[in-house]
Amino acid sequence: MQRIGKTRPPAAAAPGPARGVLNQRLPARHFEHLRQAPPPALAPWVEHFWYVGWALPGALVERQETLPHPNAHLVFEGGQARVWGPHRQRFSKTLAGHGWVFGVKFRAAALQPFWGRPMEQLRDRSVAAGEVWAAADTWLDPGAWPGMAVMCERAEALLMPSLPAADERVWLLNELVARAATDCRLTRAQDLAQLAGVSPRQLQRLFAHYVGVSPKWIIARYRLHEALALLQRGEAQPDAELALRLGYFDQAHFVRDFQRMVGQPPAAYVRSQVAPD
Repeated sequence: MQRIGKTRPPAAAAPGPARGVLNQRLPARHFEHLRQAPPPALAPWVEHFWYVGWALPGALVERQETLPHPNAHLVFEGGQARVWGPHRQRFSKTLAGHGWVFGVKFRAAALQPFWGRPMEQLRDRSVAAGEVWAAADTWLDPGAWPGMAVMCERAEALLMPSLPAADERVWLLNELVARAATDCRLTRAQDLAQLAGVSPRQLQRLFAHYVGVSPKWIIARYRLHEALALLQRGEAQPDAELALRLGYFDQAHFVRDFQRMVGQPPAAYVRSQVAPD
């Protein structure tokens, strides 16, 4: 396994398909999900901007669930702004009536230089955005959705004056997380440590400080993301072959992990995503 050499900050890129979204049956006429790449100056720190809007008629209620990525978010909803650290459990939100949420998804290790504290302190919790950016509460409007362009401009204006200095540790950890997301051959924290050229203990400390979750957790989360993507596209069956493809020792281990995080076994999940006649 080739060690990562000198890293550079990533360039802006169009967001790929959304991963980790459990409910694929929300009606498009009532639900909208937009994502947009940041401007080049923010690209080393921000993965993308995102928006979720819904308009459900009458008493219709829908539940949206995701398996979150190992990223922090700046989230604007209902006239409030909060910063959310990496969330390790399944995230659920009940949608009813009309509403919208706008967010800034930071690269995995990129919020820490803005916040100035270890990211493990923000794991599974949130703080008022004013603790990080004093101006975050000054331009919030809980009313109608102003549009993606307006919100992206506001987010850019908030973040640009406080851009941190370049940090090669941030670039390295972001590269490691990106590798874990795309290479199923990486099945152990030791694999990432080898790529980084550091000891597993050193890597653990770096992840705790900059990302907030462990390398082992990240590998496990992205294996489930890959499982969900393959099952949702119909490119795999919920069987032993899929478990081996994802690097699991056996199918039973895969099923336990899947059920613990998704809430049901793989076969039951596949059946739940079939639209009724």
